[in-house]
Amino acid sequence: MNITVGDHSARHLRRILRRYLTSWSMTVLADAAELALTELVANVVRHVPSRHCQVLLLARENGIRVEITDDCPKLPAPPTRPATPLPDSELAESGRGLLIVASVADRWGVLPHLWGGKTVWFECDVRGAG
Repeated sequence: MNITVGDHSARHLRRILRRYLTSWSMTVLADAAELALTELVANVVRHVPSRHCQVLLLARENGIRVEITDDCPKLPAPPTRPATPLPDSELAESGRGLLIVASVADRWGVLPHLWGGKTVWFECDVRGAG
């Protein structure tokens, strides 16, 4: 689906994701997938001037793949954990989104597009599937 996201869009997208996970009998993935989706949508709201994106939810044999494609050529910085947390960094309100995605998803990545946009994706696996 092609959408323009705003401050409250993640809530609606989480509901849609949960309905798909329920219909695919994968509700065990809901918490992790909803959190990762929220972080990726927040990145679009914060960093994509147009706030336009495409959301793709894909059922896989052993889990789910979620893709967020936008028209901004700027690639996200890879998540890093500070060796020693600085007092201000513990209270920072931004800069941890992809770190959260990396911690709750089994895999994630970024695919730059020739036309200047990118797709940020993550996958969550159902344990014991197969």
